[in-house]
Amino acid sequence: MSTERKPELLIPASSLEVLKTAVVFGADAVYIGGEAFGLRAKAKNFSGEDMIEGIAFAHEHGVKVYVTANILAHNRDLEGVRAYFEELKEIKPDALIIADPGVFMLAKEICPEIERHISTQANNTNYLTYQFWYQQGAKRVVSARELSMEELRELRAHIPDDLEIETFVHGAMCISYSGRCLLSNYFTGRDANQGACTHPCRWKYAVMEESRPGEYLPVYENERGTYIFNSKDLCMIEHIPELLESGIDSFKIEGRMKTALYVATVARTYRKAIDDCQQSRELYEKNLPWYKEQIAACTYREFTTGFFYGKPDESSQIYDNNTYQKGYTYLGIVGDVDAENYIHLEQRNKFSVGEMIEIMKPDGENLAVRVEAILNEEGEAMESAPHPQQKLRVRLSGKADACDILRRKEA
Repeated sequence: MSTERKPELLIPASSLEVLKTAVVFGADAVYIGGEAFGLRAKAKNFSGEDMIEGIAFAHEHGVKVYVTANILAHNRDLEGVRAYFEELKEIKPDALIIADPGVFMLAKEICPEIERHISTQANNTNYLTYQFWYQQGAKRVVSARELSMEELRELRAHIPDDLEIETFVHGAMCISYSGRCLLSNYFTGRDANQGACTHPCRWKYAVMEESRPGEYLPVYENERGTYIFNSKDLCMIEHIPELLESGIDSFKIEGRMKTALYVATVARTYRKAIDDCQQSRELYEKNLPWYKEQIAACTYREFTTGFFYGKPDESSQIYDNNTYQKGYTYLGIVGDVDAENYIHLEQRNKFSVGEMIEIMKPDGENLAVRVEAILNEEGEAMESAPHPQQKLRVRLSGKADACDILRRKEA
C-alpha cells in the first residue's frame, strides 16, 4: 500500500532508560518532559543532563526528540518558562510541544530555531485553528482527541501541505481537564492553589455516574490540575490503513508514565504494522493477529477506537472490568554482555534461577530462555533476585543483546 506521506511514529518516554528503549524498538521520534512546565508532573521526567544524553543517543540513531512545555501558564510561571527555554536553546531538542499562546510567544522569541508544535491541550478541533497556528509560526498541531477520521481528512484538505497533523492513536484518553487542583481543598480544606496541598492526588479516585453503578472513569491530579480519563484505552492497531490514508503526519502513542516494557511492546508493534501496511495491505492483514496478540500482552485496559468513527456510544466508553490486565511482568533491560556471556541487568521485578522467561527483541522475535545463573555485584551466586533495581549479572540459555527487554509471561 502506498501513501504520499510516510507517518512518523511518536513514542513517549518517562526517563532516559525508556527513551533509549523507544529508540531501539522503532520510534521515529520521542517526546519527553523536563523537570518543569509539562503536564505529567508524576512522570519521572528528565534532568538537563539526561536530556542532553537522550537527545544525543536519539540523534545518533536518526530519531527526533520533542520536549513538552504544555502547561497553561500563570503570571508567576513566566519567568521560569523564560529561563527554561534559554536552557533548552542550548540543549537543542527538535521541537517544543506548547499549549499556551503566551508560552508560544516566549519560545518564538527565545529559541525561534526550535520547531513549535501545538499541544492537544489547546483544543485544536477545526482547520481555521490550524491555519491560525500556522500563521503564528507553528510547524505542527496535535489534533483534539474528539475528531473523527472524516474530520481529520477534511483538516488535511484545508491546511497548508507543510503544516503537520499529529494524532493520538493509542493509550489513555484524557476526556476532561481542569486547570485547578480540586481535590485537596474539597477533602481537607487546605488549598493547593495557595501552597497548602495535602497531596490527595496520591490517593486513588474514579468518577462514577449515578445511573451506571460500577462503571468508573479514573481521575488523576497533580499541582497543575485535575484530569479525568476514559475508562478504556484508545487502540487503532486494527485501523492502520485508514490512518495512513487520512493525511496524518505523526501517529502519537500516549504513555509518558509507562514502563520500558510497555513502550517497547507498543513501539515495536506499531512500527511493524505501519511498515507492513506501507509495503502491502495483504501483508498487514496477514500479520494482524500478531499485532493484536502483542498489544494484548501489554499491561492494558479494554480498548476503544475513541472518536475516530463518530461519537462513541456507551460500549466504547465504559469498563467491563475496571482493573488493568497483566500479560507480562517486566524484569529489566539488558545492558552489556560480557566475555563470559553474562548479561548485565538492573532488575525491576523478582525472578529466579531455573525460571523460564522471554527475551523481547526489537525485530519482533520473542525468545524463550531459562535463567541459568544469577550473580550479585560481588560475584556471589543467588537463587533469586528479589530486590528491585539490584544490579546483577545473569546467564541465560539463549543469546541476549544490549537493549533487549526481559519479561515473564503471567498465567
